[in-house]
Amino acid sequence: MLLRLLLLLFAPTGIQSDWLSIDMPRYAYEGDEVVVRCSGEDNGKIRKLMYYKDQHLIATYHDASRHTISNAKISDSGSYYCKTERKKFWFIYVTEESSTGWLTVHELFPAPSLRVSSSQPTEGMSVTLSCDTRLPSERSNTELHYSFFRGGHTLQSGWRSSFQMSAIWKEDSGDYWCKAMTALHTVSRSSSQSHITVHRVPVSGAVLETQPQGAWAFKGKTLVFVCSVVEGTGDTTFSWYRENTKESLGRKNGRFQRAELETPEINESHAGSYYCTADNGYGLVRSATLNITVKIPVSQPVLTSSAPRNQAFAGDLLELRCEDKRASPPVLYWFYHGNVTLGNVSVPFGGAASFILSLTIEHSGNYSCEAENGLRSQSSETITLNVKEPPPKIRLMYGAHRCEGRVEVEQEGRWGTVCDDGWDMKDVAVVCRELGCGAAKHTPAGMIYLPEAEEDQPVFIQVALCNGTEKALAECEQIETFDCGHNEDAGAVCETFLPSSYKDTRSRHVADLSDSRAPDGPTVFPPL
Repeated sequence: MLLRLLLLLFAPTGIQSDWLSIDMPRYAYEGDEVVVRCSGEDNGKIRKLMYYKDQHLIATYHDASRHTISNAKISDSGSYYCKTERKKFWFIYVTEESSTGWLTVHELFPAPSLRVSSSQPTEGMSVTLSCDTRLPSERSNTELHYSFFRGGHTLQSGWRSSFQMSAIWKEDSGDYWCKAMTALHTVSRSSSQSHITVHRVPVSGAVLETQPQGAWAFKGKTLVFVCSVVEGTGDTTFSWYRENTKESLGRKNGRFQRAELETPEINESHAGSYYCTADNGYGLVRSATLNITVKIPVSQPVLTSSAPRNQAFAGDLLELRCEDKRASPPVLYWFYHGNVTLGNVSVPFGGAASFILSLTIEHSGNYSCEAENGLRSQSSETITLNVKEPPPKIRLMYGAHRCEGRVEVEQEGRWGTVCDDGWDMKDVAVVCRELGCGAAKHTPAGMIYLPEAEEDQPVFIQVALCNGTEKALAECEQIETFDCGHNEDAGAVCETFLPSSYKDTRSRHVADLSDSRAPDGPTVFPPL
């Protein structure tokens, strides 16, 4: 018994025994928490517990405890064991050593690779960066955080493994890289750098246009010059010029292929030739010349008529003339009778337009015209036209009153007599009706009404074959032999009664007759 006690007391230290054991996982992944536990048969007898990795002391505890690796790394792989000093009896302590445990820490994910949709994009293109890595199947649910960088500048950080630049520019050229990390940043790896070279497209195909489109500008309105290019990227400087003076009208710069320059309050002085230029640093290009014509909008047109003092007779031809002297052609003129449209006339080279009417009594009323030349329309002032029945083309000369005398008719501006061949009361009745007199009374000879007709005065009607119902002598059938002299001139006597219906429809017409009163002769009654 004593011998055994002595053997235990003086046994060599650090000898592996079953009294102390080690418990630990065989493998782990980067970032895992790894716990190494050493315990004895009676932990209460442990005075000091020491943990070793690869023969190196890594931690010492003064009681039975565990050693925790909170964030496992590849370098934590290796052999682990522990030693303890336990109380043998009284003040005698012995050293116990555990068996060896092996830990292998696996890589959670490899260093990511940066994938670029285009390493040599053209300015304005969309470029996508992807940060690609992979997780082991056992940790496929691990959430990774991604960051994208250009040089030392962070472009994006978050859970998305891709970053899209909707439009890349020349100054975006440079080295790009990305980083993948766990949510707590316990594991982090960066990609290698990828260089992106952004190419600029020189400007070409400069075109100068206007809004509104076309080569017309309207006085008093706004004209917009639009300069555009077919191709060209990056910052482009657009400039506008007047060709004949080389005057610079304005300049705009930006990342666009189309720019506008507004010119308010256009007037006649703005007519001329214009062009624009575009330059994005690779050479200036110039547009073709655009000739601008300033079009003057219509003002209030002037409407006139060919009728003196706007008085006319039924049967006359009336010319309505509408004119705007300043409006730029082409001008479209419209003519109106009250609210009724008569028609329109287009004047392609400017000037006035005319509209011809063959007048009837119904043409009395208000007239106006309207002019328009593509910008606006303007109406003239209204004129009022009075259309009367034409004066009778027959008269009774040198009688006692206006309804008695020698019968004379007018043809082509000359007055002549009527032969009394076949002259009867039916013929006189027509004459009386045409003159607005009363009933026919007699068919006297015309020669009794002095003075007699002049020798050179023609005889216009030889025989009038009236049936008595005609409205005018000119409507009666006639025989044209003309062998009468003024000694056979016809006369007529009518009642002087004037029917009310005639008064309502006719106004008295005072003829401008040089012989309305014969010298030293009887009173002459001109026709109505």
